Amino acid sequence: MADAAPADEDGSPKKTKQGGFKTMPFILANEVCDRFATAGFNANMITYLTQQLHLPLVEASNLLTNFMGTAAFTPVFGAIIADSYAGRFWTIAAGGALYQLGMLGLVVSALATALRPAPCAAAALSTPACQRANGGQLAVLYVSLLFTALGSGGIRPCVVAFGADQFGVGGRRPGGEQKWSFFNFYFFTMGLAVLLALTVVVYIQENVGWGWGFGIPAIAMFVSVLSFVVGYPLYVRVKPGGSPFVRLVQVVAAAIKKRKEAVPEDAGMLYQNKELDAPITADGRLLHTNQLRFLDRAAIVTTTDADAVDSGAEPDMWRLATVHRVEELKSVVRMLPLWAASITLIAAASHNFTFAIQQSRTMDRRLTPRFEIPPASMIIFTTLTMLVSLSIYDRAFVPLARRYTGRQSGISYFQRMGAGLAVSVLGVLAGALVEGKRRRAAAEHGLLDSPGATVPISVFWLVPQYALHGVSDALSTVAHMEFLYDQSPESMRSSSAALFWVAGSLGNYLGTLLVTVVQSASGGEWLQDNINRGRLDYYYWLVTFLMALNLAYYIVCFHFYTLKSLDVEGNAAQRRQDDGEGQSRSAERETELDAGRIGASKN
Repeated sequence: MADAAPADEDGSPKKTKQGGFKTMPFILANEVCDRFATAGFNANMITYLTQQLHLPLVEASNLLTNFMGTAAFTPVFGAIIADSYAGRFWTIAAGGALYQLGMLGLVVSALATALRPAPCAAAALSTPACQRANGGQLAVLYVSLLFTALGSGGIRPCVVAFGADQFGVGGRRPGGEQKWSFFNFYFFTMGLAVLLALTVVVYIQENVGWGWGFGIPAIAMFVSVLSFVVGYPLYVRVKPGGSPFVRLVQVVAAAIKKRKEAVPEDAGMLYQNKELDAPITADGRLLHTNQLRFLDRAAIVTTTDADAVDSGAEPDMWRLATVHRVEELKSVVRMLPLWAASITLIAAASHNFTFAIQQSRTMDRRLTPRFEIPPASMIIFTTLTMLVSLSIYDRAFVPLARRYTGRQSGISYFQRMGAGLAVSVLGVLAGALVEGKRRRAAAEHGLLDSPGATVPISVFWLVPQYALHGVSDALSTVAHMEFLYDQSPESMRSSSAALFWVAGSLGNYLGTLLVTVVQSASGGEWLQDNINRGRLDYYYWLVTFLMALNLAYYIVCFHFYTLKSLDVEGNAAQRRQDDGEGQSRSAERETELDAGRIGASKN
């Protein structure tokens, strides 16, 4: 069945029967189960690799960050398929099925004794105390991880954009005015799912067994796919508008072919074709901007193009592009520098799933004489803080800020991202200070050469770094997704959402690269399997310095950023500057942008 168009056939603003809040139970049930499965699978994987497969800490850490990087990169391919051919609904459904296969492979791997090495205590006396997994056992793990990575590629770039599609633009569908609250609500709901996984699933993995520890997330993924498919009749299903990447390449090719042509001073002389652009401009056509003027050459009508243009025929798109298509490329290029600022943020946060878990394993984790917090469950403090921060932000801060700024969203997502980056610097700084304290305690009690001993320092000293990362997530992660959705071309929203995950991919790869470089440069002294002898605190100080540089880079990039402009269909005189709400007026553009810059600099 072909996907339904998002707009009414006559272009009128009447409400549609599909979309709106009634679709949220199905979409969010899908994503809650998906995030529960993903978090339950990822949170304690470092423990599975080191204690069940007996891999060294650095190798296990790099394997995990490389996998998370690969899983975060596959959304690029899922987005291309969704935007170009299949549409978001079918891409999400297929991705869920592939992820299910990967989870089943992990369950079999955890249950079948032949697919993992013998426990250390059961190893023969003639062999090393702990045999690491052999090539065949690791191959099963890698294939299972590959399927989950491919499944993530179909789910991640599409779910947020698909949910936002249900609310449309400017209130065309029920609840349309609530589109930006949807992003906060989306990440809040995902946080609840992660919190449940980090408590229930991690406890089962540590105390019951890895078969059930992987089996429960696998069941959740099955429920995820089922709940999403059941809501099919209610969804607004936006038709794919053809490959956006082909259009971008066409613009570049046309600009290169006309590189000797002079760009006219009057932008009105550049090629426009409303009928040709209609399938990709339901929200409105992008208006000409004066940045990256080299690309404007693609829209110059030469004598070669004149005959096709005059006759009303479709021109050769490899030689002539419309202003809208040129501006699509400009929008993407302008977004990239700000988008790149999140890569270092992800690299810093990725070690909460590796080194921070190893730290907590050496610390006093007792809540009662008989109950200890599982090391991987410490991440719940990040999730809890994120949930509380999102609630305070949406219910208290936004109404208060709205009184002073006049913005429906309180502050712009640019300011929100900047604040999140600043808080993340404090999070890594706290990690460096606490690790120094933990190591000194180990030295004072003669435990430097006893990696299995419990250092007499409470694990709750790690709470500040986890909590600060949670506040950072509530600010920067949500704002990052809002920015990509709002400032991207309409026909590339799945692809732009994929950029969100690609930043995660590159961030995890950067984390791996950083660990590898530090391991080599320090001669293996900083990052050791015995972290009591290592200098993990030095590593955290290095990351703190890099995060501070990253914040300065973001502020500079924001200073030079230009918002996209839309000529809204049905009102050619209206120019809309998407500043975080999608509602600012052209006459207010410079005032609002300057105010946003001042606010970001103050943050």
